[in-house]
Amino acid sequence: MEIAQEEATAPSTPKKTTTVTGSVALLEGLIAEGTETIFGYPGGAIMPIYDAIYDYKEKLNHILVRHEQAATHAAQGFARTSGKVGVVFATSGPGATNLVTGLADAQIDSTPMVCITGQVFAHLLGTDAFQETDVINITTPVTKWNYQVTDANEIPAVLAKAFYIARSGRPGPVLIDITKNAQIQLFDYEGYTPCNHIRSYRPKPIIRNEYINQAAALINSAKKPFILFGQGVLLGNAEAEFQAFVEKSGIPAAWTILGAGAIPSDHPLNVGMLGMHGNYGPNVQTNQCDVLIAIGMRFDDRVTGRLDKYAKQAKVVHLDIDPAEIDKNVKADVPVWGDCKATLPLLTSLIEEKSHEEWHNEFKAFDKIEQEELIQKELNPESGELTMGEVINQLNILTNGNAVIVSDVGQHQMVACRYGKLNTTRLSVTSGGLGTMGFGLPAAIGAKFGTPDRTVVAVIGDGGFQMTLQELGTIMQFDVDVKILILNNQFLGMVRQWQQLFNDKRYSFVNITSPDFVKLASAYDIPGKKVTEREDLKGALEEMLNSKGSYLMEVMVTKEHNVFPMVPQGCSVSEIRLK
Repeated sequence: MEIAQEEATAPSTPKKTTTVTGSVALLEGLIAEGTETIFGYPGGAIMPIYDAIYDYKEKLNHILVRHEQAATHAAQGFARTSGKVGVVFATSGPGATNLVTGLADAQIDSTPMVCITGQVFAHLLGTDAFQETDVINITTPVTKWNYQVTDANEIPAVLAKAFYIARSGRPGPVLIDITKNAQIQLFDYEGYTPCNHIRSYRPKPIIRNEYINQAAALINSAKKPFILFGQGVLLGNAEAEFQAFVEKSGIPAAWTILGAGAIPSDHPLNVGMLGMHGNYGPNVQTNQCDVLIAIGMRFDDRVTGRLDKYAKQAKVVHLDIDPAEIDKNVKADVPVWGDCKATLPLLTSLIEEKSHEEWHNEFKAFDKIEQEELIQKELNPESGELTMGEVINQLNILTNGNAVIVSDVGQHQMVACRYGKLNTTRLSVTSGGLGTMGFGLPAAIGAKFGTPDRTVVAVIGDGGFQMTLQELGTIMQFDVDVKILILNNQFLGMVRQWQQLFNDKRYSFVNITSPDFVKLASAYDIPGKKVTEREDLKGALEEMLNSKGSYLMEVMVTKEHNVFPMVPQGCSVSEIRLK
């Protein structure tokens, strides 16, 4: 007992301390976490942090956006292409509230992001001080975790916790609100220690072998198995494990829009896109398969259509890292909790090698119908106005499926997702669950910083572009090499399509006029071209792709052109329409 007491009270080696401000401690922590790029906008309440970053220009690349919402979307694009945590700075009040849309987008799309907001002095909290808002309560519903720092001593540990929570398990956005007194406060800094454990937080659920065995048994006995895969495969960096599972099983696999690229577009077992505007075969066959294997996807309503008519004939195996997603929308017969990078190899080792040739032939029959009745007319029209599909098809040919395609939200998004060719992972960036118009341009800026060696093409509609076009200033100031492809149909196209189909063509406020986008780009020293004729399309795309630096290309496409196939709202996936 005496020895134990002596050991317990023996002095430990003291840590080396330095006296720094909270702002310096924050920046040192960001560097320790591997942060190189920050997207932000300064203001009064965060000014001490911006003063400190003045001395860190060699280590931290701060990108001054033109609006705080754009900072969040840029951080999302950065995270999605790099696989790293996106970092955002904003000031208090309106600066912080302008982050909310991007936080909500990142939350529903599981994008890792750490946002740092300045806040008024601690003694002013609750007094309605200038530019004070309760950012913690405002952002609680749209963050994975948030925290307000009022004492500089907390900053290193809170930042470490924020990065750990943002990137671990099912990723998501985190916000730290730091009062101005904590930013300027001097304290004894003992260095930065990354976080790898938080009591009561289990980012990766325990894998249960009995469920792996049950899943394998179901798959091995299936006559018509079908794989649905989502972004969980990408977030888990499990592309190789997933491809090995698909190829050994021989099972046809279809993707959600955020899962695109987990296996190449032209992989023989990749049968296409799921959902409201997905491919014909995958939607119909969802209600014909006998075993449905969902991997890293959440059965969103845009994928399922009517839940009471969704895959009722099938046994469902659901692999997901987030236990809250299991049984949330679709009841799983076998829940496989865990990181798919770990669960897929276990499952692959137990399944039998098969080809399912007859089942594949059914998908091929549906694909033939869709090709003849729809796709070839969309991608290779012989006359009439330009279509969005042929623009994306020509882009595929010229980039050979190696470009990052960042799409905004609307008809052009569905076309880009349906027809964009992806040879490898992390080439598709779009707003999935929230469907945020204005996402495309700032996300493309972030995507370029996330993968600087790849061509980045922002595919945007005329409506969405006008929501964040001020970010042309960011492109100009920081010489960001982004190719901007505006598909202009002079409508808010997706809303117009619904009004045509379901509201008897009562076009209510969907006609939208636009400025001369090419002239607008020239004001920001960005070259550009407008295309109206089919014979000019290829040459203009080549000029855009071969240009040094940023470029804006506007293509005038058919005004009243609809995106098909389509599962009408309130219908089952098997009721998908080709026209």
